[in-house]
Amino acid sequence: MKAKAKIKTAIDISMILLLLLLMLFPITGQEFHEWVGVGMLALFVAHNILNLKWYKGLPRGKYTAARAAQTAVNGALLVCLLCLAWSGITMSGYVFDFLPSGGGMGLARRVHMAASYWGFLLMSLHLGFHWSMAAVAIGKGVRDRKHSKGVLYALRILALAIAAWGAVCFVRADLVSYLFLKNHFVFFDFEKTALQALAEYAAMMELWAFLGYYFMKWRRTVR
Repeated sequence: MKAKAKIKTAIDISMILLLLLLMLFPITGQEFHEWVGVGMLALFVAHNILNLKWYKGLPRGKYTAARAAQTAVNGALLVCLLCLAWSGITMSGYVFDFLPSGGGMGLARRVHMAASYWGFLLMSLHLGFHWSMAAVAIGKGVRDRKHSKGVLYALRILALAIAAWGAVCFVRADLVSYLFLKNHFVFFDFEKTALQALAEYAAMMELWAFLGYYFMKWRRTVR
């Protein structure tokens, strides 16, 4: 793997980990949340710089359903991250506390909530759209071993089981109400440990990545 590819992979993995930490805001507290948010913003900027070639290619070529979906998700994700940056800085009580308050705290809070959950969903889809490269690497590694077919089927069943659990967690957490601002405050079960909450958000992320991956796989088989 080339140096640039290694850097891109490291950034992508770091963004996934930071995203999960950001979703644990009720547990981690505001100051930690803000610093992790700054780290996420820095990684997002780096990610986009390393992928400028994708932006340059937007006006060129044919837009298939798969490419259109990928472009729409990436564009919406960019909007979410910009909204999160503005609202996060506006509400900051630690990292950007030195900046003068310009008001609009109520609006910033609503924007931050909606953009957080939409960003989580869209980033998970984005991960799924690009999971084919990892799937090929995993498949190649498994095929070099005995009982490769059994291992591959076991991995697929495991992925499906985690996605199903993620769907249950998604419904139980009522994330739809946050996506569409039916609730303006996040209700968190503080009886859960940080590890339990992390596992649930990881399962929800896998759910949308699973859907994104199989959507792309389906579209590539449709002519």
